[in-house]
Amino acid sequence: METISWNDFEKVELRVGTILRVEPFPEARVSAYKLWLDFGPEIGERKSSAQITDLYEPEKLVGKQVVAVVNFPPKQIGPMRSECLVTGFYRQDGVVLAVPDQPCPNGLKLG
Repeated sequence: METISWNDFEKVELRVGTILRVEPFPEARVSAYKLWLDFGPEIGERKSSAQITDLYEPEKLVGKQVVAVVNFPPKQIGPMRSECLVTGFYRQDGVVLAVPDQPCPNGLKLG
């Protein structure tokens, strides 16, 4: 495992966002959803692609808060431009989302 400095960690903007909308993403190479997330007034709404179809149904994701990286450059994923990276943990049966265990204001930074 590579060691990083505290300054390196501080550069990563991990923020809480609430999922507003979920759509299937059939054009993705690996099964995924398109997500629209609200990160509050400072950051606003961002789109993301998330490979979480094994463990999550779209209707149960709306309103869920997640932790995402909001300061990576946008990434083109098929026809969609992903604007943030939703975080999660890889298990054998799928990806488990990284979520706050209590409600937080949208845009709150992990620190």
